[in-house]
Amino acid sequence: MITKLGQKFTESFTKYMPSAYVFALLLTLITIVLALVYTDTKPILILEGWYNGFWNLLSFGMQIVLIIITAYCIAQSPLIKNGIDHLTKFIKTPTQVYLIVIALGALLSLVSFGMVVITAILARELALRIKGIHYPFLVACVYFSFNGWVCGLSSSIALLLNTENNFLIENGVLHETISTAYSLGSTLNLMMIGLFVIFSPLLIWVLIPKSFEGKELKDLQIEDKSEDNSIKDEALSYKLPYRAMSDALNNASWLQITVATLGLAYIIYHFYTQGFDLNFNIMIFIFLIIGMFLHFTPMRYSIAMKRASSNISGILFQYPFYAGIMGIMMASGLGELISHALVSIASKDNYAFISYLTGGIINFAIPSAGGEFAVIGPSIISMVQELDVNMSSTEVTAMTARASMSVAYGESLSNLLQPFFLLIVFPVMGKGIKIQARDVVGYLFIPFVVLFILQAILVTYTPL
Repeated sequence: MITKLGQKFTESFTKYMPSAYVFALLLTLITIVLALVYTDTKPILILEGWYNGFWNLLSFGMQIVLIIITAYCIAQSPLIKNGIDHLTKFIKTPTQVYLIVIALGALLSLVSFGMVVITAILARELALRIKGIHYPFLVACVYFSFNGWVCGLSSSIALLLNTENNFLIENGVLHETISTAYSLGSTLNLMMIGLFVIFSPLLIWVLIPKSFEGKELKDLQIEDKSEDNSIKDEALSYKLPYRAMSDALNNASWLQITVATLGLAYIIYHFYTQGFDLNFNIMIFIFLIIGMFLHFTPMRYSIAMKRASSNISGILFQYPFYAGIMGIMMASGLGELISHALVSIASKDNYAFISYLTGGIINFAIPSAGGEFAVIGPSIISMVQELDVNMSSTEVTAMTARASMSVAYGESLSNLLQPFFLLIVFPVMGKGIKIQARDVVGYLFIPFVVLFILQAILVTYTPL
């Protein structure tokens, strides 16, 4: 029954859900109209905010592009391909693939949400090797698997609260940092991790489609992207028919390994001096250096990079539109207006749920936890401080951390219906095939509803 219900929702989303780009265009117009109707901002200032916002995610977009192509380069190396071949000896059925992808993806996401690229690579390779996999459902599994990143080491809101001289402290909203013991180490967050790592695979197992006819990877391919020649063979094909210094340098393993060794030295230094500081930049650098070691020569690595970069257009031109929407929300004050409206009905009993709901709603217009919290964070924290009725400072701190993390949980969950981060998965899993957001999001609607109910209960009733 649940599987049939899931199929109904999938059919509805297929019929009505536009592409991620069209979704961004429609959301742009809706946000502009709301800003005009509910704020006093002049139209030209709204347009200025939209234009200025376009460039706010360039750095983030480039980081996403680099983490995708550097991770994909690693996956193309003979060592990793052989490892995946060995793994498939133990994974025999589509059900095993779905469950392993969800569980492993959830664990990797606790390190960083960028790790979803690794999950996507593994899932695609398994789909190439194992028959009977419903590929759109597998894409949904990969996308669903990274939902718990806000509970992990790269949780931007938790890390922000624990950062010295953050914008909240500089603006007098907070007086001191809030330790991650109150956020990532809280009972609530540990229960959320259990929800993603243990419960989510069980939920997906119940929703596995009964039929995969016409939905396997081979059925969706629109062109041959298999790249029959190995990277090593392609590198050899570029050689001149006679000995040349240029070929010697292009294929000089000593040159690439020397530079990669320098990179490895810095990575060791970074973790030695900074502790386990795993941010986007160091992750990209680690992937880059590992790829250099695995591909051995400059020519092979260049070819791997070229192959990995062939399907990132969605990120390059769509992220600026979402950044523009963020710019409208900030320039017009619309995001703050929405958060104030929700905060106005808060009480000591429902403040965490209000925060959770606010995070989910605002995420549709500002699909970035850090960017969203910059807009609504001060209102959320002020809400908790205004509820201060005979509470100790420790209790206020715990409530502030809970409200802030509730924003993160809501923001992350609404990503299941917001195709912004699906653009991270598609360059890997959508390469050379016919697939759109509407083919995937329908499978996520029931998980969205179930997790919304469970998370709402947890944020509201879990003891501090």
